Amino acid sequence: MKHKIIFIALDCSISKAKSIIKSIPKINSKKYKFALKIGYQIFFARGGREFIKSIKNFKIFLDIKAYDIENTIKHAMLSIKDLSNVNYISVHASSGIKALKVAKKFAGNKKILAVTTLTNFNQKNLIEIGYKKKLRDLVFLQAKNAKKAGCFGVICSGHESLKIYKKFKIKTITPGIRLPGSKLNEHKRVSTPLNAFINSKAYGIVVGRSITGNIKKNINKLLTHLGE
Repeated sequence: MKHKIIFIALDCSISKAKSIIKSIPKINSKKYKFALKIGYQIFFARGGREFIKSIKNFKIFLDIKAYDIENTIKHAMLSIKDLSNVNYISVHASSGIKALKVAKKFAGNKKILAVTTLTNFNQKNLIEIGYKKKLRDLVFLQAKNAKKAGCFGVICSGHESLKIYKKFKIKTITPGIRLPGSKLNEHKRVSTPLNAFINSKAYGIVVGRSITGNIKKNINKLLTHLGE
């Protein structure tokens, strides 16, 4: 049985990230492994790249959501070749199939994750920016394009994960994860860890503020929630 992945979102300062990493337990589980999701705040910070390179013993998902023309995507992928310990990198599905293919071609050994519609969007938000498709239909089209482009997986909410998994046979990683009783913050399409893994068949989940505020206590709650 392959492990499911719990990505801890390091959307914080480098010093806070170091503290969080130290608090992540080394669990010997047949079902789950902890990994790290690193976004803009650290990647763009002074010393961010050096910090990323220094991380050992964790798989890393670099969440930059690259969204541009093919040539720019190509050079973006080439520019992070030195981050050899990064395992996954995100590219926005709205860049199009050609851009996703270019990302895959030039990302080296990094697996491409196509970002679908963000979990803080609902139908009203889509209409505000000019999309006429139903939200779910747009996400499914984005997932279909990601599959065509040969992406390793897609980033989608738990609301769409199961259908994408069944229809397109592509791995899903779900953000917008909240422990039972946690605040939703700006997310609108949320899921609990257990629901994402069991009912939505997610390959991985991304958990941030729901646990990082008190990492030791909340990781224990997370593991109890998952039956560990």
